[in-house]
Amino acid sequence: MKVGVVIFPGSNCDQDAIYAFNNQFGCETVELWHKDHDLQGCDLVFLPGGFSYGDYLRSGAIARFSPIMQNVIEFAGKGGLVMGVCNGFQILCESHLLPGALLHNNHQKFNCKNVYLSVESTNSLITSSMSKSKAYQIPIAHGEGRYYCDENTLAELKANDQILFRYCDENGNINEASNPNGSLENIAGICNKGRNVFGMMPHPERAVDPELYNTDGRALFDSLLQTALAK
Repeated sequence: MKVGVVIFPGSNCDQDAIYAFNNQFGCETVELWHKDHDLQGCDLVFLPGGFSYGDYLRSGAIARFSPIMQNVIEFAGKGGLVMGVCNGFQILCESHLLPGALLHNNHQKFNCKNVYLSVESTNSLITSSMSKSKAYQIPIAHGEGRYYCDENTLAELKANDQILFRYCDENGNINEASNPNGSLENIAGICNKGRNVFGMMPHPERAVDPELYNTDGRALFDSLLQTALAK
């Protein structure tokens, strides 16, 4: 699989993603510059975390209008695989590739710590081989990670099985205490109706290397790569 990692001004997790895909999973990985229009024949486009354009206006709002996003939106519209983590998730929502929005954390502080995720649905490429009975420890690092959508959108997400991850405790319990940012119903990650666009606030790419003493993120990448290559 060939993976393209988009680099915006202010991206700071692009090298984390490149290292994960290339060094840990052996994918051909290329950098895609925000001013370009060439996706270089990639099978997967990855939008990394960071502070694109300094998070002016609101996170992801300016990045949505980067030249390359025109091509990413077209690519996704044709069924191409697109994944966004943290700021990448914010950009996908601003681009209307995913429903809802990411608001300031309810405590108005920047969150940087390990959290636990419960797999809500295995009906997606990135969760297909993950376990619903396991609490996955994945890092977060964000100030605007509170997922929000209106009641109708929430009902659609549930009806279409688009909610992929919820914040939970180490035992898999989903409750207010395990919600690090006030996200609606502890939502940490979703996909689109077509199930080819994925977004999440936690950073699985930071949990794939044994040297970091956490490899829970590997399950997500294994699901994505194995299922995609099997198609």
